[in-house]
Amino acid sequence: MHELTLLINIVVALVVAFIGGVIARRLELPTIVGYLLAGIAIGPFTPGFVGDTETISQLAELGVIFLMFGVGLHFSFSDLLKVRSIAIPGALGQMTLSTLLAIGLSQWWGWSLPAGIVLGLAISIASTVVLLRGLIDNGLLNTPHGQAAVGWLILEDLATVLILVLMPTLANADNGFDWQNLAATLLKAVAFVLLVLFVGKRLIPWMLLRIAHTRSRELFILAILAITLGTAMGAAELFGVSLALGAFVAGVVVSESPLSHQVGADVFPFREAFAVLFFVSIGMLVNLVYLFNNLGNVLALTALIVFGKPLITILLGILLPWQARTTLVVSAGLSQIGEFSFILGQAGVALGLLHQDQYSLILASALLSITVNPLMFRLVSPFQQLLQKSSRLWNLFDRHKPLPFQSEETMEGHVVIVGYGRVGQQIVNLLGQLSIPCLVVDSDAERVEELSRRGIPNLYGDASNSEVLTHAGLERARALVVAGPDETASGLVVASARDLAPHLPIIARATTEEGINHLAGLGAQDVIHPELEGGLEIVRHTLLKLDFPVQEIIRYLDAVRHDHYDLQVNTEEEHRLLHDLIHASGTLEITWLRLPPGNPLVGQTIAEANLRARTGASVVAILRNRELVANPKSLTVFEAEDRIGFIGDREQIEAATHLLSENDEGVENR
Repeated sequence: MHELTLLINIVVALVVAFIGGVIARRLELPTIVGYLLAGIAIGPFTPGFVGDTETISQLAELGVIFLMFGVGLHFSFSDLLKVRSIAIPGALGQMTLSTLLAIGLSQWWGWSLPAGIVLGLAISIASTVVLLRGLIDNGLLNTPHGQAAVGWLILEDLATVLILVLMPTLANADNGFDWQNLAATLLKAVAFVLLVLFVGKRLIPWMLLRIAHTRSRELFILAILAITLGTAMGAAELFGVSLALGAFVAGVVVSESPLSHQVGADVFPFREAFAVLFFVSIGMLVNLVYLFNNLGNVLALTALIVFGKPLITILLGILLPWQARTTLVVSAGLSQIGEFSFILGQAGVALGLLHQDQYSLILASALLSITVNPLMFRLVSPFQQLLQKSSRLWNLFDRHKPLPFQSEETMEGHVVIVGYGRVGQQIVNLLGQLSIPCLVVDSDAERVEELSRRGIPNLYGDASNSEVLTHAGLERARALVVAGPDETASGLVVASARDLAPHLPIIARATTEEGINHLAGLGAQDVIHPELEGGLEIVRHTLLKLDFPVQEIIRYLDAVRHDHYDLQVNTEEEHRLLHDLIHASGTLEITWLRLPPGNPLVGQTIAEANLRARTGASVVAILRNRELVANPKSLTVFEAEDRIGFIGDREQIEAATHLLSENDEGVENR
């Protein structure tokens, strides 16, 4: 079984992580807590199965690469600029003060200065994953307060990249700070970044687009992995900078591609899987005996993270022009540390700046701070209410004017169309003529290019992957049309859309009779089967030729559709509509006639035209310049190109048709 060591470690780590994650979510805790506990369970300091720390740690390096690639892929200067007045001074001030406090604490413990600096930097950076989870769970992500917190974390992520570049210089500073080494390190990093940004920015998006044209999903995913891992390794081997910086810059470059949403969706499973192994490997390093013997140190460091960092943020909020609630939300979000703290700590251990036991303190404090972080979010509103009870305290805390906050321009009131095949194209063309905005999601690169040439908003990607669908703005859309021919993919799209936007109208296309019920069960209000729809069209034409009213026919056929194309009359609604259809034959209905230019009626009032006496039909409405005039008054003047709504029997309508055709043969019925 020696040859299967790698496989055994992966399987055990993932299974134990899954169990830990499920338990954590049951307790309403972030899944990271479960992954860390899973690592402790299979680590060398606990009884039972002991995982191979070195093997899992090497796999965890992939987790670091994919995590940093994801940061670069979703990095946005525009998002940072929107909240720059909060994020830039706040993040830099909080990181500086938190680092200084941690250095002071480490000196009290007798640590070396480099170890204290690494400790301070590690606890000054919050977990992006935990922050986003807290904002989403508390409905704060899309608020100005939540966006300020996200911008803050973006700046911290940038700082992490810079710190990782400079840490080797700190490790070589035993005999005095080597400014020459620092300059060389920065020069290498700048050279790498410039090379990738200027060359890769042109080459990589072009290459991804060409590969997308091959229509091979395997090649596309392989290209993404090669770019991510190759750039990271190239950064380390050729330029001597960290894997993390290489992966981050690769993500920034790929984000410039129009295919970036699909790249993010394809990388997502790899990122999540290897990130889990990364957190498990972190947990395996925790020595419970050492932590128990140094429980006071663990609690002191945890208190600095959970209470010290929020207190620093609150003090900064009093000094700087922030809203009080923004300060409270950001404070709650920063009261934890996570993945980037682990990355910095690992780098410190690898460079000899930290001992393994010292690193265990960071891990234990991260575990405790992540565990209590949901409680910190729940305290935001009660703490705000408590402050508001004292007008003097509240005026001190919220004395600044609210900051203007420009949210990102997003589509609203649009129709999302999944699939730009023959059916999708017809829908897009019709919506364009009706001036209704739409957004198309398609995984065919040529179709996406065509949409871009036409100026139609689009997303390249597989909509059955919810990561792509989240960018379509379903919560702000008017409707979703799933027009693709793949029934399995359509089912995934409908299920994901129903979760993202519970009240969104969904129209889906089915290709089998079984698929009709399946898609309806997943949440599609209207399921259309093209072949069966052809049968209903024959029924419609047949009933029209038999002089049944159009409106009654439409109501009856809609009932058949809602009964999943079952033409057997077996529901109460179908019985009623069929009864209405039978008794509606020969009754009155509205007929629309066009008034052509040159007709004698143009310029006359309804009273002067005396149409009721001349034809027997009554004028009940006029459609003019796309505006409907219902029950027009007798003084209303007829204009050329009016569409006049008449009500009457067949002979009366024929008389009105003949009257409006004078001097013009173009009579239109609708």
